[in-house]
Amino acid sequence: MAVGWGAGRMLRLIFRVTRVGPLWKTVLVSLTAAAFAVQLLGVIFSKSTHPGRPQSPLSLPSADSQDLSLGSCQPHTHVMFLKTHKTASSTVLNILYRFGDERGLRFALPLGYQFGYPLPFNAHRVKGYQGPHVVEYNIMGNHMRFNRLEVLKVMPADTFYFSILRDPVALAESSYAYYKAVAPAFRRAKGLADFASNPQQYYEPKLYNNHYARNLLWFDFGLDHNANFSQYLAWRGEVTVRKAFNLILLSEYFDESMVLLRHALCWPLDSVVSFSLNARKQDGNNAASKGSGLTEELRQKLREWNALDWYLYVAFNRTFWQQVNSFGKERMEMEVAKLRTRRDLLARICLRDGGQPVEGNRIRDKTIRPFQSGLGKILGYELQPGLDNATYQACLRMIRPEIQYKDLLDAHQFPRPVQPAVQKSGSPEMDSQKRGNNKMGTITQRNSRSNQNTSLAHEKGPVR
Repeated sequence: MAVGWGAGRMLRLIFRVTRVGPLWKTVLVSLTAAAFAVQLLGVIFSKSTHPGRPQSPLSLPSADSQDLSLGSCQPHTHVMFLKTHKTASSTVLNILYRFGDERGLRFALPLGYQFGYPLPFNAHRVKGYQGPHVVEYNIMGNHMRFNRLEVLKVMPADTFYFSILRDPVALAESSYAYYKAVAPAFRRAKGLADFASNPQQYYEPKLYNNHYARNLLWFDFGLDHNANFSQYLAWRGEVTVRKAFNLILLSEYFDESMVLLRHALCWPLDSVVSFSLNARKQDGNNAASKGSGLTEELRQKLREWNALDWYLYVAFNRTFWQQVNSFGKERMEMEVAKLRTRRDLLARICLRDGGQPVEGNRIRDKTIRPFQSGLGKILGYELQPGLDNATYQACLRMIRPEIQYKDLLDAHQFPRPVQPAVQKSGSPEMDSQKRGNNKMGTITQRNSRSNQNTSLAHEKGPVR
């Protein structure tokens, strides 16, 4: 049934009844709007009764209305995303996770939660890797220090490569809040303003994790972040990135970035609609915000300190807007408006409290609490109560934190073998001994999990 058929019929009735007074016309228009809303929600939720993983139950009333602009292209299913730090990359990774999860695609997953970061990527860091192109991987997107030659061993030849950048000053503020406990240069400073006033006083290039404190984007792209700046060196780095990547997005223009990405990948609108994940609470009372206090002079010093990152950001900012102009400004405005409207609708359907993110410790469902790291409080979401199962699952995919989502995908891709059932023994003594052994095994398992969780928490901290 086409949505709006009944509403359209009612509108035609309004315009035919010319003798009806203004008051009744107002009533009829209100009824029309209500009828349209009811039909819209009915179509959305009716999708939840249709089986099959590839199609999300959350879809616009008419698939044609969101995909006409894509033409006859075919969706890219070989995608590599370089997940840079503190650039809204967790939200992008969720988009990739959802797309692959809904379509049963194979992910190149790390053995832990990152590909050996901060060491350069090595193909053997991929779980289940058996040699160059023995296994076909569709999507790769977890944290790594980019190493193109090794990535080429894993991903198919027609893979689409993209990444995302952020203004280095804003990135430095976020990095300081997240990595103060692990980056020696940040740990020694009283605050970000103190660090920015004289970075050399606190920074030692060879100390582990100090890469978070200087040219972090440059480092993530696999380049030498401690090199002395020169125009030639910066240009060579830019050329290296351009050769390796098909598209570079900007976190400050996230919605415009998603429009460019969606058309480059030929993906449907719902595949790139997202809620912001792994965001830090902006609160003037917390230590992260208090530690900033950057004047324009200090901001300029941070640009100079991160000169290689700044060069990269300016270069690809220029390219980004050239791509927007080629796409068409008016067309971009329409696409962004469509994306935001869709996000607002899904937020009303999926999320509690009008879609506002909440502090992790306030989320009732502990399985979707985001991992907490650094000085700031990491925010998450709660789902609306009363959702039908299919809609609940679709909404859950949109808010599931990346660590939990990676664990889920890992379990799907590498299921544990089913243990054979233990046959009962006729001997009470033997049964008692087995119960004792099982209890000891359970305790050992718990201890093992506890130790594993501790090590994972240590691993998770510096890679967000």
